Amino acid sequence: MNKILEKLNKLKDKKYASFQAKLVPTIDSKTIIGVRTPKLRNLAKELIKQDGNDKKEVEKFLQKLPHKYFDENQLHAFLISEIKDFDICIKRVDEFLPYIDNWATCDQLSPKCFRKNKNELLKCIKVWIKSKKSYTIRFAIGMLMQHFLDDDFDKKYLEMVSNVKYKSSKTNHQSAKAINISIDPDKYYVEMMCAWYFATALAKQYNDTLPYIKNHKLDVWTHNKTIQKALESFRVSAKHKEELKKYKLL
Repeated sequence: MNKILEKLNKLKDKKYASFQAKLVPTIDSKTIIGVRTPKLRNLAKELIKQDGNDKKEVEKFLQKLPHKYFDENQLHAFLISEIKDFDICIKRVDEFLPYIDNWATCDQLSPKCFRKNKNELLKCIKVWIKSKKSYTIRFAIGMLMQHFLDDDFDKKYLEMVSNVKYKSSKTNHQSAKAINISIDPDKYYVEMMCAWYFATALAKQYNDTLPYIKNHKLDVWTHNKTIQKALESFRVSAKHKEELKKYKLL
């Protein structure tokens, strides 16, 4: 067992592992060690500051893909998120994205250096969003939502997300049953992120986003889920919520 895996096992919490398995039902529960998120974040910060042989251990960990355990993937996401050099960070992100196999790891990957490199980040997003990998697409949409719905917003980003049409290559019926859906889980998690993006866009850029709802530019499931999430959001005004209710499709 390598040093990093040893550290993870020392932090394991069996009760939390059971709880985590319910949150991420599409992965094998046997791969969940059960390390709480704050402890994973702290471990990542601790590891990223190391040098000498310990630094080599971190490099080896980042290069050894795929990982066996869910917690290793979570730690990997947090380690990348701490990288300050944008070019190195993007290299690590591109190496890791094909191996992300669940929504939690995908959404935990949020590099801090992206904030100061928006132009270069956007070029990468345009590549990621056209991927055939579901969680690479989800990550691209998440980055658009996180970094390009405020001062750097452009209406063309709404079009980018509305044009996402993910087609899964196979259906995991067991995983679909685990999260009580009738569609492929990979497709579900892409469409859920699309809905989350448009609901957030309604909160931040209502006038530009509303036409996508009024004119039914989204598929029915994403359309209705967007409205649902907007109605649940404290950031959408009561007036806007009343208007959105009129557009729900049966």
